[in-house]
Formats: sequence, C-alpha cells, structure tokens
Amino acid sequence: MEGLARREFCLVLLRRMADTRPDLVAEALPIIGADRAEVHAAHRRWRALHHTERAPRGLALRAAVLGPPAEQEDRKFGDVDLVVRRWPLPLWPHLRWEVLGGPDGAVLHEQLVRAPGSAVPAAAPGALRVWEHVVDDVVTLPGAAAVDPGVPSRLEVHLPGRVRARFVWGLLQQVDDGAPG
Repeated sequence: MEGLARREFCLVLLRRMADTRPDLVAEALPIIGADRAEVHAAHRRWRALHHTERAPRGLALRAAVLGPPAEQEDRKFGDVDLVVRRWPLPLWPHLRWEVLGGPDGAVLHEQLVRAPGSAVPAAAPGALRVWEHVVDDVVTLPGAAAVDPGVPSRLEVHLPGRVRARFVWGLLQQVDDGAPG
C-alpha cells in the first residue's frame, strides 16, 4: 500500500499510545527512525484509507499494508469460521499484531499479542511490565477482570487490591496500584 508498510503501521499504533504514554512514544521514535510529523502523517494516511472507496477493506487492508501474515490459523466460534492472522512489527520484536477476521473479511478484533518464544517473563501481581506485557498476559492472573472502556483500541484489567492495568492496542501502558492519590 503506497505510503504505508509495517514501520508506518507502528507509527499508527504509536499515535494512539501517545494519548496515555507520550514519554514512551518519544523514546520509541528514534528507535524506529521517525519523528512526530511522521507519526501524524502515517495516522492521517491510515484514516484516509478507511474513507477511500478504492482502498481495500478489513483483512484485505491489513494485508495490503502489512504484507502476508507470518502466521495464519482458522478458528471456529460456534458455527462461524474465523481466521486469525499475525504479523511481526519492527518496534516490538517480542510481540505480534493479531487480527481476528470474520468470514466476510471483516476485522472483528485486533491487538498486540505475545510472540511465540518471547523472552519477556510471565506477568505476576506486582510485577507488570509496561510496554512488554499484553492483555492476555494479565487477564489470566488470579482475580483479574477485563473491563471494556468503550474505545476499540483500549482495555483495562482490574486486579485485586484496586490495581488497574491500562492497555492500548493490547499493550500495557500504565499500572495504577490503587494507592490513594
């Protein structure tokens, strides 16, 4: 897709992460060889693709931007056939971009997930790693409860002791330990 590839897709993800962690986004930009202007340009291009009649839609758009998936598997959910596709991204080698697609090629859900063989230690209460742990690492902890804040790119996981883990695109951004203000 002209103007967008995996690097630029990382910039699109960073645009949303900058809302909660501008400090980490600022640290990541030199790693990926980009600046804030490129983040905004990539985000504008991505949004424009969603509103252009000629652009592919759903899974086809992700494949056009990210190339062929590194992993693909079919899943059944009741009577519905789904497809899961995963791509490596240059900014997060320990993660994969995962897209759950419906039978018509629609994107049902997408987020960063743990890569097979990742060296990141397992999540534990009191030992959550920002920008390393993903939703699936944390939601399986004892007493964890996922809470949908109503924004597609965001999720919270509430843990015992009033701990709140906040995610953007499935990647841990903040941990509020529940201590008063």
